[in-house]
Amino acid sequence: MKFRPCIDIHNGKVKQIVGGSLKDAGDTARENFVSEQDASFYAALYRERGLNGGHVILLNGSSSPYYEASREQAFSALRTYPYGLQLGGGVRPENAEEYLDGGASHLIVTSYVFKDGKISWENLDKIEKTVGREHLVLDLSCRKKDGQYYIVTDRWQKFTEVPVSIKVMEELGAHCDEFLVHAVDVEGKANGIETELVSLLAQYTLQPITYAGGVGSMEDIALLDRYGEGRLDVTVGSALDIFGGTISFEKLVRTLQAVRE
Repeated sequence: MKFRPCIDIHNGKVKQIVGGSLKDAGDTARENFVSEQDASFYAALYRERGLNGGHVILLNGSSSPYYEASREQAFSALRTYPYGLQLGGGVRPENAEEYLDGGASHLIVTSYVFKDGKISWENLDKIEKTVGREHLVLDLSCRKKDGQYYIVTDRWQKFTEVPVSIKVMEELGAHCDEFLVHAVDVEGKANGIETELVSLLAQYTLQPITYAGGVGSMEDIALLDRYGEGRLDVTVGSALDIFGGTISFEKLVRTLQAVRE
């Protein structure tokens, strides 16, 4: 298990929010933490600790009056830690090369590929050809409905008809380098992980998967490692002391680095 750090940007500020609370109307969200530091501060911290493969997520839509301020924060992080961070949020072929040239190692895509509730194979082909499979991360962030996890899009607000299943992941995995999966219903709550989802993801072994959502303690990290059979990487946000939580960032880094060694 590898620790993948995060920098979530909303309304031009680094924040930790409750994932399911995000609304485009009024650019609102239930906030756990609003940092006094900018994105480059966190990028420098991750660079100094040798943590690569983390993600910068733009949580504003392109129509938001805060969009450009959030983008500038993202670019400042990429400049501070070039090719050490991935970037997601509104990525399309039209802006993809700008982000790669700006220092993103990978681009994370959801809504462009999962369009109108379905997989747009045409759009997936376009983005894959634009950035290269080796730079593409598909975001399978999901919520549960009728006993099944379904991919959600548009900053986690819209359900698709696409389930999170091994069959779907095998089909998509031929077109990307990694998967990122937020368990949206527990995202930002630090009340425990979605063990059912983790067990499902552990059955897929072809590409790296980063799991995010619900980690609130070091016990949750151990639980994730067990249910994930040691195959999943992890993102921790609201629970970290650098984001106002109780888990020591330094302890988590040391612990997971020791496990990997």
